[in-house]
Amino acid sequence: MDKLYEEVEEPVSPHGQYFNTSFMCSYIFAFLELATSFDVSLAIPLIKDVFIPINPRFSSIMVRGKDGNMRWKKVEVKPEEHVKVPKFPETTNSSPIELYDSYLSDYVTGIFVERTPEDKPLWEIHIINYPTKNATSTIIFKLHHALGDGYSLMAALLSCLQRADDPSLPLTFPSRPQFDSKYTKKSLFKSLYQIFSSVSDFGSSIIKTRMIPDDITPIRSGYEGIDSQPVILSNISFSLDQIKQIKSNLGVTINDVICGMIFYGIRLYMEEMNEKTKTSNSTALVMLNTRNIGGYQSLKEMQKPEYKGLWGNKISFLQIPIPKPNQSGILNPLEFVWEAREVIKRKKSSFSVHLIGLLMDLEMKLRGPEAVSKIIYDTIGNTSVVISNMVGPVEKMTLANHPVNGLYFTMMGGPQDINITIMSYVKVLRVSMKTLKGFIDEQKLKFCLEKAFEVIFKTSMKISEISTKD
Repeated sequence: MDKLYEEVEEPVSPHGQYFNTSFMCSYIFAFLELATSFDVSLAIPLIKDVFIPINPRFSSIMVRGKDGNMRWKKVEVKPEEHVKVPKFPETTNSSPIELYDSYLSDYVTGIFVERTPEDKPLWEIHIINYPTKNATSTIIFKLHHALGDGYSLMAALLSCLQRADDPSLPLTFPSRPQFDSKYTKKSLFKSLYQIFSSVSDFGSSIIKTRMIPDDITPIRSGYEGIDSQPVILSNISFSLDQIKQIKSNLGVTINDVICGMIFYGIRLYMEEMNEKTKTSNSTALVMLNTRNIGGYQSLKEMQKPEYKGLWGNKISFLQIPIPKPNQSGILNPLEFVWEAREVIKRKKSSFSVHLIGLLMDLEMKLRGPEAVSKIIYDTIGNTSVVISNMVGPVEKMTLANHPVNGLYFTMMGGPQDINITIMSYVKVLRVSMKTLKGFIDEQKLKFCLEKAFEVIFKTSMKISEISTKD
């Protein structure tokens, strides 16, 4: 019994503590859109037999040990206490789907701001058995960020799903670009430049974090206590095939296309809402998965000793200035893609991400998790938008034989007016926007992002036509 207790009561990682303090209580929400109504009687067996065994943290709570450090303590899990099946008002409306969309939106807004009880494992599952425009039923996984980052928690979710075409086969994911070995050897000049660039990025990051916030604009209110205010979640779907066409035409990556499109759309929105702010200083905080691994691990792989280190919060961030119009005041759509590519490429090769991590570790040792959590909170608050993306499977999935139509996620628990998350599934890229209610015009923002994508696609196709003629 003592041995089992020691195995289960593992220390809470520093990042796990940062996300559960008086400054921040952060959650990841994953949404599964099903093509059929979900059989609620299957929920408890799936949780007991599939979900809970994935990781000990799903059956543990955070407690403070005698040494003053936070640890994961094993507890008895009562799955029925973690499953919520809301009842929406009955309707005789001729358009019930629109009404249920509204009910779902209100329900999601409510669970965004509610904390899960600290005396129970930090997760909930919400089963919405009402039809909406995108699904016949929707399942929402609410998972505390202390349990793990997006990679860990999405891997857990995907371990509960099967391929629709052949459940015996594993899900597959788009391949990541292979690192070209010819660039491993750097000249002295390039090495010195990288060191200078890293120190510069590190210095500017510290200044941005602690001293200079972004300008007040239509995308950054500067309000205090935003993390407890009502928000609205909206979604846009884009064709992955069209994104790949842009990628090929411009000679960039898919991430470059997505970031360029988002940056361009944000500048269009700022110009639309207040033309004077279209050249304001605005920064995007782009979250990074620091694991050197291509896809998610299966449930069996995640339980192997050599893969357990991949669980947790292996994340960092890049502070990316949102490109401005050129000197003539013209918004050149392709410049947003190319500039996003250059800045992200340079910052990814910089050592600043690791220097920031070392500084946070030092702060943790000297001042504790509350102090580091405050730094993270201020970093998010001083920027204008948080962007995070994850790669989804290329095949259709099912959950206990219920076909999955759509898959997306979002995050809650930081002081940002706009949080943008991106996830691919089969041939669709889902962009989800969590926006501050009453401050951000989410419909206009959606329109501007859709317009940005359309313009970038058409402009890139013209470049392709010209190069083909040449």
